[in-house]
Amino acid sequence: MTPGACISVARRVRRGWTPPARDFRLWADTVLGAGAARHEISVLLVGERRSRRLNARYRGRDCSTNVLAFPAPPAAARSSGLLGDLVICPAVLRAEAHEQDKDVRSHWAHMVVHGLLHLLGYDHERQSDAQRMERREVRVLRQLGILNPYVVRSKRSHGQG
Repeated sequence: MTPGACISVARRVRRGWTPPARDFRLWADTVLGAGAARHEISVLLVGERRSRRLNARYRGRDCSTNVLAFPAPPAAARSSGLLGDLVICPAVLRAEAHEQDKDVRSHWAHMVVHGLLHLLGYDHERQSDAQRMERREVRVLRQLGILNPYVVRSKRSHGQG
């Protein structure tokens, strides 16, 4: 097995299912491809209050959110391979999966892939950038055996859940 990205996961919430560390590594390795072993990513799992505070402080949005991405400064990324930090709120992810009738693990994979793409410089501020990012997400998720999350369907209709 080839070495993959170095992922550190810190859990600051007590309740609810979260994916095992091996899933985070699989998702990161799939996004990063052959260069995965050169990268380091930290993941912080937080509650809704902390997610809300961070979202307000860094994005000006006074609500909890699914994932926040904090890319490493370019000099640090070049010298150490540090890609950046993801802050994920499991409660928000669970609620979204339920509201959207999606498999929870698949939604986690999608949001981690989404966050990793932000760390790589993708964004969705303009329509053309959003389409580019969504195409990449769908490609990566397909490699992981996960159907396109932007197509509305129930869990029962696509064999997940």
